[in-house]
Amino acid sequence: MTCVIVDDDPNAVAGLVSYMESFPGMEVKATFTNPVDAMAFLLKNKVNLLLLDVDMPKVNGIELANSIRGQVGKLVFTTAHTKYAFDAFESHADAYLLKPFSLAKMLATLHRLFPEELETEKNAMEMGSEEDFIFVKAKQGSKLIKVKLKELVVIESKNNYVELQALDRQVITYMTLSELAKKLNGQPDFIQVQRSFIINKHFIEYVEGNTLVMASGAKITVGEMYRPTFQSFLDERVIKMGKKR
Repeated sequence: MTCVIVDDDPNAVAGLVSYMESFPGMEVKATFTNPVDAMAFLLKNKVNLLLLDVDMPKVNGIELANSIRGQVGKLVFTTAHTKYAFDAFESHADAYLLKPFSLAKMLATLHRLFPEELETEKNAMEMGSEEDFIFVKAKQGSKLIKVKLKELVVIESKNNYVELQALDRQVITYMTLSELAKKLNGQPDFIQVQRSFIINKHFIEYVEGNTLVMASGAKITVGEMYRPTFQSFLDERVIKMGKKR
């Protein structure tokens, strides 16, 4: 599910982004502090959810909602004013939240608006939990070592063996990176960023140019042939702020 946030207060935007991170399956597609920029974006892009302030310069939230309502699945107004409630529901709003509101209030609203999507996400998570670990053969002997995927930070190919790096340990196994990649096939958390490296996206601390710094401290340069795929991943997750005019 995709979401757009529009509010002329950057602090309010940041708070809503934080709230959305607590809702499973919700991706913040873009944020705007300028309603004119938001209108231009929404006229070209459909989204599942719009979180919209009302009292904004140039174009208020009611006017914006009326112009793009067909592009938005669910419309939720977030405002400090009660006086706009009638006009908001005339614009076919699905909810009207008065600031300040708690995370619990926001989540309750989203649970009401997206019950089927939540059930689908829950089922997907339950199915995924059955495949959240792998066994690899130890470097010496015949022992098979269980590795939980959610704890795996970096997988590095070193000559004729592979090193699996978790936050608290390292596991070495005699197999190729391509063999391990096949075991991880279908696991969306992992991405190959270099001929010798596969990483867990959740453990990226920051990106600087083509260099990734992982939670384990590892620094990895994204290989040239892997950059388009990695850039697509970044583009989907970078929150784009609207610019005030």
